Amino acid sequence: MTQVTTFKIGASEVDELIMLINDYSGYDFSDYSMPSLQRRFQRYIDLNKISDFKQLLQDLMNDSSMLNNLIEEVTVNVTEMFRDPSFFAAIRTELVPQLNKLPLIKIWHAGCSTGEEVYSMAILLKEHNLLDKSIIYATDINQSVLDVAKSGKYSIESFKENELNYRESEGTKKLSDYYIVLNGEVLMNDDLKTKIIFSTHNLVSDNAFNQFDLIICRNVLIYFNKSLQDNVLQMFYNSLSENGILAIGSKETIMFSPIENFMQVINAKWKIWKKKV
Repeated sequence: MTQVTTFKIGASEVDELIMLINDYSGYDFSDYSMPSLQRRFQRYIDLNKISDFKQLLQDLMNDSSMLNNLIEEVTVNVTEMFRDPSFFAAIRTELVPQLNKLPLIKIWHAGCSTGEEVYSMAILLKEHNLLDKSIIYATDINQSVLDVAKSGKYSIESFKENELNYRESEGTKKLSDYYIVLNGEVLMNDDLKTKIIFSTHNLVSDNAFNQFDLIICRNVLIYFNKSLQDNVLQMFYNSLSENGILAIGSKETIMFSPIENFMQVINAKWKIWKKKV
């Protein structure tokens, strides 16, 4: 069998791909982090054993499904139920008392990917008797991952690790109480789904659309350059209600951003801030 040698993508090729994707799909990745884009493009090239860049460009222009697959490679983030269990434990101890005071809790989970963390939040709220008065808006740029999230169907193999995460997040029951197994797949319970609204939203180009008591956007900003990070953080700030809370990824920060002086830290380790009154 002939061994296919893939090529190593450089900055100029990344720029060409950004322009092509924008021209043919309308997605603008020009403000994404260059190293991140380069890694993700390279992964696509290696997985698909692509050896010629010019041929790749031609194929992307002629095959919309191939173009969509490349966009998915750029936009899909790895996630799991109760990812970083201590983050969810911090929500239980530090945020639930404030949320409990509200007559209606509006939460925006931006960049929700395939939805595992959104269902994790719904489970947490249910265990604290808050789900019935909550609405979770779960958004992502990628329609295919939103379809997975909306279905609430996941691989049963992944839930062995998820069960451990749940226990470490200080869950009060068993994770299996919140799903059924059907045809070899996990299916999340309907009472969780009814409190979640899934929809597409592009953090690069779309505006704020509501006032939220809690915004969660974890490990998305790291894929953006500084200018885009600042724009998105400003949009999040504008979308927070009075005393609203913002939670971002552990490797992300609001320091040196336009909103830094208008937020107070709640949990420095897990990057949770509260809007100053």
